[in-house]
Amino acid sequence: MTLNKTLVAAATALLAITAAHADITIGVSLPMTGPASGLGIPMNNQFKLWPTTIAGEKVRMTILDDATDPTKGVQNARRFVSDDKVDIIIGSAATPVGIAMADVALESKTVQLAATPIGLPPGKDAWTFRLPQSNEVMAFAIVSLMKKQGVKTIGFLGYTDAYGEQWLKAITAEAEKNDIKIAAVERFARTDTGVTAQVLKLNAANPDAMLIVASGSGAAMPHKAVVERGFKGKIFQTHAAATKDLMRIGGKDVEGSFVVSGPAVVGDLLPDSHPSKKVAMDFVAKFDKAYGAGSHNQFAGHAYDALIVLEKVVPVALKKAKPGTPEFRAALKDAIEGMGRTVFSHGVMNWTATDHWGYTLETGVMLKVVNGDWALAN
Repeated sequence: MTLNKTLVAAATALLAITAAHADITIGVSLPMTGPASGLGIPMNNQFKLWPTTIAGEKVRMTILDDATDPTKGVQNARRFVSDDKVDIIIGSAATPVGIAMADVALESKTVQLAATPIGLPPGKDAWTFRLPQSNEVMAFAIVSLMKKQGVKTIGFLGYTDAYGEQWLKAITAEAEKNDIKIAAVERFARTDTGVTAQVLKLNAANPDAMLIVASGSGAAMPHKAVVERGFKGKIFQTHAAATKDLMRIGGKDVEGSFVVSGPAVVGDLLPDSHPSKKVAMDFVAKFDKAYGAGSHNQFAGHAYDALIVLEKVVPVALKKAKPGTPEFRAALKDAIEGMGRTVFSHGVMNWTATDHWGYTLETGVMLKVVNGDWALAN
């Protein structure tokens, strides 16, 4: 009898320990193939550098390829919530995919850390937090530099998808505030191999500057087309193009162009007073040590920042519930909304219950391509 009581007590204790130390489960969907693979692959590499535990709890991470396909992204997200019972979803790095996944996050009440600046209707982003800066924040940085340079008219050449449309809305609104006109608008698909017709139409409008809205290595093709068709004005790119792929593929044609970015990729260029300098340099040092000098990019920086988020909020959520439960997922959401001012490699973040973007207007850093490398534009 005594032996049986001892065995029962031991089993109860073991169950209690197991319950207290459930794995933190993370589902990651990234475009590791398809047009946006240049964004997803660096993020995947950064996830490989993550620790195996957070706040003393083991981390179990499943990373799936969404192939830059919204349908595949939704399939991945549904698997995460139904089969893997994840505590949090990260991804995608492709805007159309991230938007589609947000529906699953909302429906399942699972936090989504989107690695792309997805625009969602009010209320649809209740469980979605963006790791990148909003297009509005980055448009502010671009237009501020354009105004200093005396730009009065802009030609817009962007993706036909959500990323392109959201940027058109953001740049139009910011330009109007500063008496700058959108002279012409042309679009192209991520899978297009040429944009000659669009560039000819834009050149006919004779804008002072051209804004190209594309991502990763895909940003080089339209840029080269603009240069090859004789455009002599200033050329700007968005933060999705802030990768070395732009220079690797664009070569001499991208020299002198301007790209908006978060501070993550240029920590060494930032003044010592910049709040993100130390964190950005830590990200770059660790990533480049693992994958080679100059291999870092801003999307890998988003994966680095996601860890900062979890290291801050998981200990808070664990005080309320255990991983693998709806209560823990809700506690993570509450902790993210209440985590306060937090320094990321990409700037200073301050998510709240009413603001799931978080970055301030001062976040965007304007870069210039000089001798095949980044330099501060201003």
